[in-house]
Amino acid sequence: MDKIDLIPSIGTELTGVTYEDLQKDDVLDEFVDTLHQRELVIIRGIELTPGQQVDLAARIGKPIPFVLEQYRYPELPEIMISSNEVRDNKSIGVARVGNFWHQDSSFVAKPAEYTMLHGVNVPRTSGHTLFASAVDVYDRLPGDWKKKIDGRRAWHTVVKRLRIRSEHVGLSTAEYKAWIEERHPKVEHPLVRLDPFSKRTYLYGAPEYLDAVQGFDANENEAFFTLLDSLIQDPEHVYTHRWTPKDLVVWKTATTLHAATDVEPGVSRTVHRVSIEAE
Repeated sequence: MDKIDLIPSIGTELTGVTYEDLQKDDVLDEFVDTLHQRELVIIRGIELTPGQQVDLAARIGKPIPFVLEQYRYPELPEIMISSNEVRDNKSIGVARVGNFWHQDSSFVAKPAEYTMLHGVNVPRTSGHTLFASAVDVYDRLPGDWKKKIDGRRAWHTVVKRLRIRSEHVGLSTAEYKAWIEERHPKVEHPLVRLDPFSKRTYLYGAPEYLDAVQGFDANENEAFFTLLDSLIQDPEHVYTHRWTPKDLVVWKTATTLHAATDVEPGVSRTVHRVSIEAE
């Protein structure tokens, strides 16, 4: 097994690795250690059945069933189908997922620690995934901002990304707001954290899931969110994963910021996703 670092701040590609290799404890241990130190691990073109993907996820931690049953893979509730494909006039998966910079599920109290994707039907020309390191983002914060956010907590919410559904038609603004607050209450997390594996400090939060930093006024929040956007999206610190068929992509949810790019019109794309809790 050879290792190729993708960019200095995040990501390693492993080459010469098969599913059978990952059944060996020493190979899996090296895979997981690389994941813990480099935040993101990629294996190109690895053959995996859906069942093997779940089995591999179970060797890393505990696979979690996807919340929406209609988008689960048949008989494997741990797999969420991310797809724009339509069969028999019905969507087979969730289309247009994560087209903005975020850390997975930071809007819940205890997000799963890892995300695993396997490219089932992926175009090479669009539908890329962008990655950036939350460690690197913290490192590049100006010193005065590091002092300003030290010890602070922030509110996280999914409200900015909620979609209006048919059952919401006719609700007043107040009624819709009450529905949001009941179904999706804000949660708070420390803004600055220490990674337990690498022992490096990272920033936990991206503007699309951040509501406010506790103790900041509106102007301070706006200035901080604008700064974060510029640091996260700096092209020199972003790895662009251009998918090829059967790619396996795994990352640590807390320390890895990412965003999906659009799929060009008329092109299909299907990826199988598993969320994994640490054991």
